[in-house]
Amino acid sequence: MNDHQPTNNANQLAKRVGITLRRIRQEKGLSLQELSNITEVSKLTLGNIERGDANPSLSVIWKIANGLSIPISALLNESNEIIISRNNEGNQVISANGACTLEPIFDSSAYGSMEIHRATLKPNSSYSPDPHQHGVIEYVTVMKGEAIIKIEEDSYHLYEYDSIKFNGDLNHAYMNPASSTTVLHFVMTYAR
Repeated sequence: MNDHQPTNNANQLAKRVGITLRRIRQEKGLSLQELSNITEVSKLTLGNIERGDANPSLSVIWKIANGLSIPISALLNESNEIIISRNNEGNQVISANGACTLEPIFDSSAYGSMEIHRATLKPNSSYSPDPHQHGVIEYVTVMKGEAIIKIEEDSYHLYEYDSIKFNGDLNHAYMNPASSTTVLHFVMTYAR
């Protein structure tokens, strides 16, 4: 039996993200300064990430992925033909405020046009990512609990198994108004 065991160790994840980021940056023919310019992440931070000396927050990983026009799973997931994704065993990235934990599940390829994540929102918390690159569509389903999804100025209250679809390049936020953890399932598609 071949069970794929993802890396939970933060140091191993940081090193793998760094190696992958360097490979992608070099494939795209970008210097660290050019990558800094398109991602709005400092050259020093990018260098530390590439060397595996920094474990980037979720917001930094989003900025890098958006700047490179790739799914974040291209930076986080290992490439395997058969992958089993077990709850709480995948590579996890935590938002800067600690409210949201994102766990990439599958991606369709190294630079896929789709990615799948599960996320948890702590009780009575909110997470506001930066808008994604143009053409990203988010499909979000509440798997446990409830969530308020704010898109631009409008808010949508979702309960268990409710889903919403929206353009990810708009300002948006995820809020858990409850006193228990909310579990979300994300599918994101990317324009090619």
